[in-house]
Amino acid sequence: MSHSSDPGRPALHPGQAPQQIGRSLVTAAPPADAPWWARAARPARPPLPLALMVRAAFGMAVPLAVGLLTHRVDLGVFAGLGAMHATMNDRIEPVRLRAPRIGGAVLASALGMLIGTALQHLQPAALTLGAVLTVTAFVSGALSATGPRGSAAGMLLLVSAALGSGMPLPHPWWAAAPMMLAGAAFVVLLGLPSRSYRRPAADPRNRALAAAYDALGRVLADLGTPQGAASRQVLTARLNQVQDLLPPPRPRLPDSPRTVRLRRMYEAALAATEAAAGLLWAWRPVPAEVAEVPARLARAVERGGGEVPVPDWLPDTPSRRALDVALRAASETVAGREAAPGTAPAPPPDPWRLRVRLLSAASVRYGLRVALCIAVGSAVTASLPLSKSYWVPMTIAFVLKPDLGSVFLRAVSRSVGTVLGVAVTAGLLSLTTDAWALTGIAALCVALLPYATAAHYGLNTVVMTPMALVLLQLGGQSGAAEFWPRLLDTVLASAIVLLFGYLLWPERARHRIEPRLVTAAAALESYLASVAQPDGPQPLAEVWLRRTAYRALADARSEVERGLSEPPPTGRLAAQWLPATAALERLSGAVAAFAAQRRYGGRVPDPVEVARVRRALDDLTAAARAHRPPTRAAVRPTRPHDPTRSALGRAADELDTLLGNGRPDGGR
Repeated sequence: MSHSSDPGRPALHPGQAPQQIGRSLVTAAPPADAPWWARAARPARPPLPLALMVRAAFGMAVPLAVGLLTHRVDLGVFAGLGAMHATMNDRIEPVRLRAPRIGGAVLASALGMLIGTALQHLQPAALTLGAVLTVTAFVSGALSATGPRGSAAGMLLLVSAALGSGMPLPHPWWAAAPMMLAGAAFVVLLGLPSRSYRRPAADPRNRALAAAYDALGRVLADLGTPQGAASRQVLTARLNQVQDLLPPPRPRLPDSPRTVRLRRMYEAALAATEAAAGLLWAWRPVPAEVAEVPARLARAVERGGGEVPVPDWLPDTPSRRALDVALRAASETVAGREAAPGTAPAPPPDPWRLRVRLLSAASVRYGLRVALCIAVGSAVTASLPLSKSYWVPMTIAFVLKPDLGSVFLRAVSRSVGTVLGVAVTAGLLSLTTDAWALTGIAALCVALLPYATAAHYGLNTVVMTPMALVLLQLGGQSGAAEFWPRLLDTVLASAIVLLFGYLLWPERARHRIEPRLVTAAAALESYLASVAQPDGPQPLAEVWLRRTAYRALADARSEVERGLSEPPPTGRLAAQWLPATAALERLSGAVAAFAAQRRYGGRVPDPVEVARVRRALDDLTAAARAHRPPTRAAVRPTRPHDPTRSALGRAADELDTLLGNGRPDGGR
């Protein structure tokens, strides 16, 4: 019973249409001066992921129905549980990405179920049971800190181990894990592409790429306006999604011609994005007919190609010339012809990446955090007469999933959501306890989960709780009278997390926010070094340094905005670092503008200016490591940048102003 997300960055919610990437995150955001509790309570407004919702309903209903028809509802419950775990990690994406995502999460879930059911079958002492769950929690936490997929697998490992240690065992006892795999396999089969998938408009990669071009058009339309920064964040999120849907080429295994073409169109979009970032930083608009080109490119991408003419205009600055070249290259690529957008293929995947992350200090620290909470929860459940002792560690695993936002807000939201969920369940069971009706209720609840997960954690809990309790009812484990004690279990688990995993745990908000800023500053400095090297920019390396910098900045922005929704001192610290985050985002645009000045304006890097920017980045990094947020905000320009002046020079002025050692006018 889980939910999964790829947070850590502005990204596609589970099942969210690519055309909506980032839009709900921006339009649903509260005002900048809103109190933290308003930010915490306000849900997002994602679109209805109808395809995932229908798939989820069938994935739950069919295993339960088969179990009822064969009089083996015990096996049907575990198959439905596996189907739900698969659904919660499902996405609208190619099979090449979808199968490993679901497979990794469900294999971890099945392993956890095998551990839990073996413990229950052997009936060890409470101390042994707690020790095994604590060790499992450490592995779960360490794996969860490696990234979004590791987070899903790690949480399901612990959740299933807790469930298996307390749910009624099927016959034979070891059948629970295989039935979960069978239910997950059914969901994978439901999502296999049909003939319609072969159409370009049905390919999620085409839709995501078209959404990126649409976002690029929005950025061009908003050049020179205050809305430009928000449009840029949406564009970054959509490019991140396309990058995730188009993984690096596999060594010794050539891609299909369709994938090669999609990758080329994506690389053309990257080149146009760099030029747009420079124009956005310089507050320099472009003619309306030029700003409309990306939208026409998006429609052509959805159709699978076509001619998109670029109007003849007179670009008079390096960044405008860079945009003109990039748009013409994109037009050629979308039409199916070769073009040179000045980008490079993605680097090959690093097979050691997961191993390095798994053994990193951050992973070990998070593993210890989860293990401590589970150890305390095991001790509490062993000493109290709780009817469903597994509910406490299961709730702890949910609340401590690292990529779902603030632990504080999740603990509070889970308690409130459980109250509402139990009330809804009690009302439903007062109307009927028929097994077929309960099967329909479970299918309806799991169908709502993709939307609820994207909207708000509390709403997710409101939907998740009835589904979990109905499954327990179908398994013959409990009646309506035992539902309200689950509220006590949830409050107890949330209190353990708040006390031992939040208040007393040595990690504070600065350990989440400031390392992200340090990483973003380092990535931006690498991008700057590539652009400003004496022998000229090297596009083969520069494009991926720029992408790395943009993703790191998106991660930093996401972490700061997450902190703004927490009570002081976390919210106050996030507000203090918000100007620095905005300054780094603007600096990335300045570096993009300078790259255009070099490539299309013949500007030679001034070592003094480059040194000033790098020194300011080093100062900002030192301040983050010393937990000293800047006390000033850089003065944002309100008029276009003079193209005869180096973009790096004005960027250095803005950073110096932010750090308190520059000209008060920001160098305008």
